[in-house]
Amino acid sequence: MIRNLFFLFFLCLIGRTNAQELNAQVIVNADLVNQTNQQVFKTLERSLNEFINTQVWTDEAYLNQERITCSFVFNLTGYNNGQFEANLQVQSQRPVFDTNYDSPILNFLDKDIVFSYQEFEPLFFNQSSFESNLISLISYYAFVIIGMDADSFKQKGGSTHYNKALQVVNLAQNSSNKGWKPSDSTRNRFWLIDALRSNTFREFRQTLYDYHREGLDRMTEDPLEGKTKLMEALKKLEPLNQRRPNNFLIQIFFDAKVEEIVNLFQEGPKVDFKETEEILKKIAPFFGARWKQIKA
Repeated sequence: MIRNLFFLFFLCLIGRTNAQELNAQVIVNADLVNQTNQQVFKTLERSLNEFINTQVWTDEAYLNQERITCSFVFNLTGYNNGQFEANLQVQSQRPVFDTNYDSPILNFLDKDIVFSYQEFEPLFFNQSSFESNLISLISYYAFVIIGMDADSFKQKGGSTHYNKALQVVNLAQNSSNKGWKPSDSTRNRFWLIDALRSNTFREFRQTLYDYHREGLDRMTEDPLEGKTKLMEALKKLEPLNQRRPNNFLIQIFFDAKVEEIVNLFQEGPKVDFKETEEILKKIAPFFGARWKQIKA
């Protein structure tokens, strides 16, 4: 009996220490690229899937079932002799307690994607040096995904991962690639990680935690209480919007959450949604038509 228990413990330990953090799907869409030989795009897709899913990004232990579901979709807009231009759609989800539902956390479109890649080129990540723009892009978003996931489970749980993403940004700024410098755009990789780490935007991270742990994770046990907590979490974004109207993080939050919020409040026990709706109209007016659909 003791031997069997030890064996089970050993298997759990192995599963926890060997599993990587991300369960990612990478898609390289070359439909817009006029290229007869599509093999290089398939090789790139296969290499990126292997790289992301086998890389150990943190010192934390993850069980296989705890790996974060995410996707990286490269929509190529140009290709010439190993030089790629693309848009990158990055998405991630986290499971909701005691359900089969995955809640969207991140849904971000990065339009400043240019990188070099030669077929069968090995992909290696080094935290202390800039290897290539492709490696920096993947590692940056890996740390952002892990950080936002951690924030949804523990208050300020993502801080260590955001710091690693900042280190990627700092190293990449010495390159000529766009998206890493504050002067490149008002809403790019630099400004995203700057906002995530800044106390100015503290309500975003608090909302990320309250919305998921206090709200969604309670829905199965007590749907009415869960909805009440969801509304309280959403209202916490109002002071942030008053300080920084139309800020980057609020748009990122609702780009991921709008469909979920509408669906959650259209179904189940009814709550008084009027006050929350008015706040949503102020802080996320770009989704005004969707908020009107909620008849709670």
